[in-house]
Amino acid sequence: MRVHAYAAPAAAEPLAPTMIERRDVGPNDVLIEVEYAGICHSDIHTVNGDWGPQPYPLVPGHEIVGIVTEAGAAVTRHQVGDRVGVGCMVNACGECASCRNGDEQYCLDGMVPTYGGVDRDGTVTQGGYSTHVVVDADFVLSVPEGIDPAAAAPLLCAGITTYSPLRRWQAGPGKKVAVVGLGGLGHMAVKIAHAMGAEVTVLSQSLKKQEDGLRLGADHYHATGDPDTFEQLSGRFDLIVNTVSAVIDLDAYLGLLAVDGTLVNVGAPAEPLSLNVFSLIGARRSYAGSMIGGIAETQEMLNFCAEHRIGPDVELISADQINEAYRRVLAADVRYRFVIDTATLG
Repeated sequence: MRVHAYAAPAAAEPLAPTMIERRDVGPNDVLIEVEYAGICHSDIHTVNGDWGPQPYPLVPGHEIVGIVTEAGAAVTRHQVGDRVGVGCMVNACGECASCRNGDEQYCLDGMVPTYGGVDRDGTVTQGGYSTHVVVDADFVLSVPEGIDPAAAAPLLCAGITTYSPLRRWQAGPGKKVAVVGLGGLGHMAVKIAHAMGAEVTVLSQSLKKQEDGLRLGADHYHATGDPDTFEQLSGRFDLIVNTVSAVIDLDAYLGLLAVDGTLVNVGAPAEPLSLNVFSLIGARRSYAGSMIGGIAETQEMLNFCAEHRIGPDVELISADQINEAYRRVLAADVRYRFVIDTATLG
């Protein structure tokens, strides 16, 4: 079926309305009428070619919420009328050790991204800036009641990207957690870490978002532009989640960790980062990376957010505002996620 969408025609060119073809619904597929699609900084990096060549024209969007309008004969998990979500991946091999462990995002055969990837049938995947999408039912999440559907969309990327490391490194009561950056990812990390019961500190370049940080659930807020901050907080944290997609002084941040503390990178800067190994071995510290989560963990995150009544702060926009939203994201002029009302695509 042909559906309305917004696509990037080439690297660094403005997105424009287009029509794309969606495959027929197979036995294990669902057809989703998209209600909302979040705008992620990754969308901008990808369509601009920052992370390598892309198969243009490309429809971005991996934060998708909508309603099931058709289900294949073999589908049992989702029914017509269900509100569902689709995140950053739409397929994986299902057979490797990672997939068997519920870590489809680390599929050894390569998971299939929601856009810009090659699906198992050989077609190029196109994302959620569209009116409809067809997805393998095994990669479709249930959106619990109690979550605003527009706010649910960014949870499929920003939510799980921050929930996964917080859960893995056991953020909770008695743990001191720092979040580097208070943007789309950072503000969700603050909310989730607070809901988990951790003592939360925001580390941001300045204090201009301090009021927001404390409102979102942070216990403390410090400016990294102040050199006294690194001396004052030396050896303090059990876990630091770095959400920024820019080069930072890793050695300085590692110095904020307690013995056995971990710095986890979820931001993805285009430039390499370097560190002095003595920043690690001096206090048995760890430096780690984390991507998204598997399907089961993503569903767990959605249920957690529904239970604790948390979600991202969003600004709802129409399709004709997408390019302006991209400019505002790059200028850090959003608090804290843009979400497209896809009813405006047609």
